[in-house]
Amino acid sequence: MSSRFKTGLLLGTATLAVCSAGAPGARAQTALPEVTVTAPSPIVRRHQAAAQPRPATRVAAPARQRGRAPAETPPVAQAAPAPQPGILPIVTDQFATVTVVPNEEIRRNGGGTLGDLLGNKPGISASQYAPGGASRPIIRGLDVNRVSIIENGIGSNGASDLGEDHFVPVDPLSTNQIEVIRGPATLRYGSTAIGGVVSATNNRIPDALPPCAQPFQSYGLPAKAPTLFGGAGCMNGEVRSAVSSVDRGVEGAVLLDAGGKNVAVHADVYGRNAGDYNVPSYPYAAPGMPFNGRQPNSAATAAGASIGGSYLFDGGFIGASITQNNSLYRIPGVEGSEVGTRIDAKQTKFNAKGEYRPDAAAIDAIRFWVGATDYKHNEVGQATAGDPTTDGVRQTFTNREQEGRLEVQLAPFNAGFAAVTTALGVQAGHQELTAPSPDDPGSPLNGLFDPNKNTRVAGYVFNELQFTNTTKAQVAGRIEHVELSGSTPSLIPEIFDLNSDPSAIGPATQRNLSFTPKSLSLGLIQALPWGLSASITGQYTERAPKPAELFSRGGHDATATFDIGNPNLKIETAKSVEVGLRRAEGPFRFEITAYYTQFSGFIYRRLTGNTCEEVECAAGAGLELNQAIYSQRDATFKGGEFQSQLDVAQLYGGTFGIENQFDIVRATFADGTNVPRIPPMRVGGGLYWRDANWLMKVNLLHAFAQNDVAPIAETTTPGYNLLKAEVSYRTKLDPNVWGAREMLVGLIGNNLLNEDIRIATSYSKDNVLMPGIGVRAFANVKF
Repeated sequence: MSSRFKTGLLLGTATLAVCSAGAPGARAQTALPEVTVTAPSPIVRRHQAAAQPRPATRVAAPARQRGRAPAETPPVAQAAPAPQPGILPIVTDQFATVTVVPNEEIRRNGGGTLGDLLGNKPGISASQYAPGGASRPIIRGLDVNRVSIIENGIGSNGASDLGEDHFVPVDPLSTNQIEVIRGPATLRYGSTAIGGVVSATNNRIPDALPPCAQPFQSYGLPAKAPTLFGGAGCMNGEVRSAVSSVDRGVEGAVLLDAGGKNVAVHADVYGRNAGDYNVPSYPYAAPGMPFNGRQPNSAATAAGASIGGSYLFDGGFIGASITQNNSLYRIPGVEGSEVGTRIDAKQTKFNAKGEYRPDAAAIDAIRFWVGATDYKHNEVGQATAGDPTTDGVRQTFTNREQEGRLEVQLAPFNAGFAAVTTALGVQAGHQELTAPSPDDPGSPLNGLFDPNKNTRVAGYVFNELQFTNTTKAQVAGRIEHVELSGSTPSLIPEIFDLNSDPSAIGPATQRNLSFTPKSLSLGLIQALPWGLSASITGQYTERAPKPAELFSRGGHDATATFDIGNPNLKIETAKSVEVGLRRAEGPFRFEITAYYTQFSGFIYRRLTGNTCEEVECAAGAGLELNQAIYSQRDATFKGGEFQSQLDVAQLYGGTFGIENQFDIVRATFADGTNVPRIPPMRVGGGLYWRDANWLMKVNLLHAFAQNDVAPIAETTTPGYNLLKAEVSYRTKLDPNVWGAREMLVGLIGNNLLNEDIRIATSYSKDNVLMPGIGVRAFANVKF
């Protein structure tokens, strides 16, 4: 990919040693892969040369002089030399921790959901409500309304933040890279990203022509393709496939990229199918029940397709795509197994984005993103256990959402004390949610909430100050206005029975609420000797309540709670600081981070100790659902993460080494009681051997028991050991002989000790085990 368009729409760029370049005492780097980060900052550097304060007045240069190809030569994606596999990607030029999962690692490890893929990374766990079907990442103990999930710069916009049983409409099978961003950069995505941003990227909207790995003629297209692309063109293809033993699973994807002259197009289709997965022992605390070695009601299928294209011109591009995501998966657990609960979800998504780099003295780039989503899922099951005649739709969720963002990056200027680069952005979004129940349309508790609307308008600014070659700072701010409307009963007492007293619930009242959250962040990066990079960031972040927190008033099977929203909730405020030290070069690469966050008015589900069913709530235990009222309390989160790799010796033509990881988070309310569903402390390590083609690894991750639980309705979780081993082989091929140019194949063994694994952050942990021992075989072929 050309230097101009390699980061054409990328939202941030990171190389493995950019901050240590020029640092005193820095050693010569070992040949390590470049890590290109696509999401964090709206300030995009086009060159990695040491920065100097620039003159205050910049004279517009010709296109070729500014690193841009002339109009008749659109940018072409140049295939970078493949780095050795398995090298830990450490990012040193961002103001807070960025976890990068590159393409090859996604292909090796797989995973039906983002939670499955990311759940064992330092500082990241997963909701794991339905492994393989519905599992959302949890960052440093924060989830749903404090973690944003985006795809190519636009929100995933499903319903996964409304219930842990809802799938995230971003499938790793169709993704090229995933990043988890924390710290100041999250301000550009909204006030709901206090915990972090999970960013998935792919090539569904191309920003450059594909590299000419295969001319059209080699595909037998001597006539039509050249006509379509102006007389010349290239096409690249990729096939991704895998099978797994633990669930008899099969998955596959086909991706195509083509282009010529000024047009680039992309198409992909994917699908996966898995049965009930094997578990070591019976998952329920109910002796004597039949057990066939599998987690009941845990099968999942998914399929999707996308087509997109871009027009490329001198100084920019504009493109669009349309994507369909479908998922049908079952909900494991006692009740889910008894009534055959499953979720049938569909999402249609339109995205557009573009960039223009004018020949202007004041503006470097103008970028935009637009997205529109139509999402719906039906929760299907039997009203009466064992009675198939009652099978039908029990709940429906819909989400129609539109979102847009526009950014302008100004040209750097000399402020005397630093070279300053500024990026300005505006963002707007509108969401309409419904969750009616088909059972009793006339009840004041009809469904989880009535239709509600959420409109957001925001502006933000990022200023990056380069003081010297080794010192850089960032100052960013955001102001947002949120309008929410919906209805809720004027009164919902903790104890009621609508059968005996229909007036116990107050009449529905329309509420129109508005909030104006404001946020500010400061960050500093300092390059140190020996290739070290140190950073410190501070943030003040405000978050407006979400519709579910304000307007809920009914049963929520996903969390086994009867949720009662609170329309009187105030803005949630978080004050946080993070310090980090990283090294990305040489034989010892590591990253260590510590953080502290103080919440004022932390919004959470407060379990009262009462239980509820469809139309009543009673004191104490006895009914099906735990009563939960959305409330606010001050809370403190603190913890840290560490990961490293050490290349010990050269062995048999490759590199032998050791790696390890550690993470911990402690979260308490002001009175010292525990915040619910916090991941346990984990420590892990392993051995690896790699060369240019082979990667062999064995790794053991130990999770300690989680005994720091909420005082009501949360159980402790035992610890576990997760042993994994893998071997993979990558090689170039001769297309004239094999019909393909590159191949990656391998085997992954997971949970090789066949341990009972329960995830402390899962609402269903007491009756859902993680998959037992299994082997995954995968093959990835590029044409």
